[in-house]
Amino acid sequence: MKQDAFEARHRATWSRFETWLRILQNRDNATPGEKADAANLGVDYPRVYREVCHHLALARARRYSAGLQQRLNQLALDGHQYLYRERLPVWTAIGRVFIAGFPAAFRRRWRPMLASAVLFVVPAVAMAIAIQVRPELVFSLIEPHQVSSMESMYDPDRDVLGRERDSASDFQMFGFYIYNNITIGFQTYAGGLLFGVGSVFYLVFNGLFIGAVASHLTAIGYVETFWTFVAGHSSLELTAIVIFGGVGLALGVSAVAPGRKRRWHAIRDEAVASLPLVYGATAMLVGAAFVEAYWSSTTWPPPWIKYSVGIGGWSLLALYFAVFGRHES
Repeated sequence: MKQDAFEARHRATWSRFETWLRILQNRDNATPGEKADAANLGVDYPRVYREVCHHLALARARRYSAGLQQRLNQLALDGHQYLYRERLPVWTAIGRVFIAGFPAAFRRRWRPMLASAVLFVVPAVAMAIAIQVRPELVFSLIEPHQVSSMESMYDPDRDVLGRERDSASDFQMFGFYIYNNITIGFQTYAGGLLFGVGSVFYLVFNGLFIGAVASHLTAIGYVETFWTFVAGHSSLELTAIVIFGGVGLALGVSAVAPGRKRRWHAIRDEAVASLPLVYGATAMLVGAAFVEAYWSSTTWPPPWIKYSVGIGGWSLLALYFAVFGRHES
């Protein structure tokens, strides 16, 4: 096809697309007719953009004039900018991550999440059972002075549980819990870069440690103080650790079996794809630290209230991951 015939056939499409770009860029005051036409941007824009890209490819293949190729190339560049840029307000984008993106990403990666849960829960249960049979095993994992400190934290005679502190230091403890939780989470996550070995180690170690502490305090009779303390924040904290472990294991799989990609590219792509999980798990750890500092440490609520809050937390979390973001999946 001659260039003149090509331009005559598609000139109206190009002019329409240029008008849309002017409206998007607010360069000109659009006429009422142009505004009415732009009302269909959401439906027609991607289709017309694809046509412009096709016309650019034809112009290059047929060696049309440099002026025409330059015009079409500029249209394609400007069209790409407005098609793929993020237009959502920042709080709307954040809301979409937590309402849909986070739970959808969790379900898509259910295999590494399940593996992480097994590596975390099985050692915890095994250590808890072992200490019930042989109580002295707790000292094979935890130093005696640490055991003594934990016993002091959950002494039934204390007015504040969890730390040796005054009730006025809730804010300081909130910061401490954030630091502690985030440290554990990101150690488990970053350990996946060592071909997954680091994530496996931190999951198993933390599982053993938590199982040992829970079983020892239960065995010496601190059932109510310990379990009412952990009930409120356990759903957020433990699930977040499992999520970080699952992401770390997924990174490890990408490093071990990158497929057709270079190893670093496979790790990078997996890290980018797992960002909603990292954001969500980090928010869960911050939330767990808040609950731990301001609710879990208090002794005034009756135990049944604390247990009810804990059961409610686990139930809501299960509902969240099962229902939210299903359209994203």
